Amino acid sequence: MATQTISGAARGAKTRPIPVRKITNEDLNQSLRQGFDDFTDLRGDLVFAGLIYTLIGLAAVVMTTSAPLMPFFFPVVAGVALLGPVTAVGFYELARRREKGQDVHWFNFVDVRKRPSVDDMGMVAGLLLLIFFGWLLAAGALYALIFGWATPTSIGDFLAMVFTTPRGWMLIAAGAVVGAVFGWLVLALSVASLPMLVDCDVSASEAVSASWRASHANKSEMIRWGIIVTALLVLGSIPLFVGLAFVLPWLGYSTWHLYTRLVDRDQIPAQRRRRD
Repeated sequence: MATQTISGAARGAKTRPIPVRKITNEDLNQSLRQGFDDFTDLRGDLVFAGLIYTLIGLAAVVMTTSAPLMPFFFPVVAGVALLGPVTAVGFYELARRREKGQDVHWFNFVDVRKRPSVDDMGMVAGLLLLIFFGWLLAAGALYALIFGWATPTSIGDFLAMVFTTPRGWMLIAAGAVVGAVFGWLVLALSVASLPMLVDCDVSASEAVSASWRASHANKSEMIRWGIIVTALLVLGSIPLFVGLAFVLPWLGYSTWHLYTRLVDRDQIPAQRRRRD
């Protein structure tokens, strides 16, 4: 468990920045183990994961298999992960209740809508949605730059263009680099902010600031976390996104436990902490 607390630069006289901690790779491992324990104890979340996440993934596939949108197939499927932190807020609520020893039922997944900070969650969600659209625009620009405006006539032609041509591999390489930038941006902005908004009565700006500072104070650990998340999401998407019913709840619970290590919650005034 991390022991070193890091304070951010002053943001004003009225509000002291929420302190963040320096963590280690062992904190990442512990977070994954605790998240798995939560998953095995709270299996009712499979209803949400199975019905919501799998359907979202399949809808993304269906929408992008028409000829005009086919070049967005991979960006949309990959970009769904950029919105994952928003859909994970229900898991944060379940993990928070379990941490406090409260009764936990599957319907508590939607209790976040009762939080005073729900509007601030909406602001962070809107920010991540803008980043998602930015990623789609960047991916579309890369495709147009490398392949021009030609539209593939079938899925087979599109896959052949991408995986069997030098320009296709150039697109894959460039897309991976650009995607990593967008992925880091989402991770740094959301890894602690959305769990904090479930946990405390703070503003969106305070939560995002703490998340950003915590991520940059632990860059190597956060890069490793991002690689783990990406690898698990890829595995969970095969086949037909069914594996996400397991992966996404696990990652959601694990992210909650990572948040408790990244942020020094003891330094948040008691009146701003949830009492239920």
